[in-house]
Amino acid sequence: MAGATVVYVSNAESGSISVLQLDERSGGLSTLQTLVVGGMLMPMAVSRDKRFLYVARRSEPLAVVALGIDARSGRLTPLGEAVLPASMANIALDASGRWLFSASYPGNLVALSPIGADGLPQPAKQIIPTGPKAHAICSDPSNRFVLATSLGAGQLLQFRFNAADGELVPNLPPALALRPQAGPRHFVFHPGAPFVYLLNELDASIDVLAFDREGGTLWHLNTVSTLPAGFSGGAWAADLHLTPDGRFLYSSERRTNTLAAFAVHAGTGQLSLVGHTPTQAQPRGFAITPSGRHLIAAGQLSHRVSVHAIEPGSGVLSLISEHDVGRDPNWVEAIQLP
Repeated sequence: MAGATVVYVSNAESGSISVLQLDERSGGLSTLQTLVVGGMLMPMAVSRDKRFLYVARRSEPLAVVALGIDARSGRLTPLGEAVLPASMANIALDASGRWLFSASYPGNLVALSPIGADGLPQPAKQIIPTGPKAHAICSDPSNRFVLATSLGAGQLLQFRFNAADGELVPNLPPALALRPQAGPRHFVFHPGAPFVYLLNELDASIDVLAFDREGGTLWHLNTVSTLPAGFSGGAWAADLHLTPDGRFLYSSERRTNTLAAFAVHAGTGQLSLVGHTPTQAQPRGFAITPSGRHLIAAGQLSHRVSVHAIEPGSGVLSLISEHDVGRDPNWVEAIQLP
């Protein structure tokens, strides 16, 4: 029998993590714990075995903080931390859980840090300069390749990854050049098909990319807009996620305070717009629950999160509930306990 669904929200201004429990039937949230860690807490990553939560502190002292996850309640216990070489906009774990990737927007670099058998992070063993404004980094499902965005250079960097020794090596070619002024930000791998979806911050578009599973390289297929019809202001896209079955893709946009929903076409990877849904003010981050039934979006200006139900047939979102968290919530992770 599946365990409870627990949601973690990092609150940058409060220096805390809100630990929430989601009632999968009603869509209501309740607060289990508010853990004050201190500093500007932003990107998070959960280990595959759900034993550890990692959060990057983007104020001094710059570090990745390791937190133990209680298997019965989902509550957090601080375990330790390790220095990071710069303020990191994104962190992610490799499939083995032995390595932590990080990308620095102000530092123009990506880094690779070891994770000990006890779950504790260690100082970075590899630091790689990038173009301006590195924003996201993640390994592919095979754990043999890694992609990273350089928003300022308009590139998606391509690496080969040696998980045994912990080493990133530029692939051939080392980067995919994208449209000028698009601003590549976050991306996701399709869970079952050879496609990558890349959200561009500056024009709020999504690039549909084909992924060569043998070579680890990409090529562009097409581009769709995530903006509501009639919007003419400056775009400020933030986050995107696929449902666990890969059928629907969602993105957030901070100027219009909306979530865009797309149906993913099986086989081709192409996107069809489902619609736009209002959400919290300035929705920087959101997560989709492991069940695929709910989307939880955080509003940096509202200091609240919204729970949206995902209609399983169409992907349409509907607001169910809202819940107060800390100040400047910006990153959301959701897990299902054992």
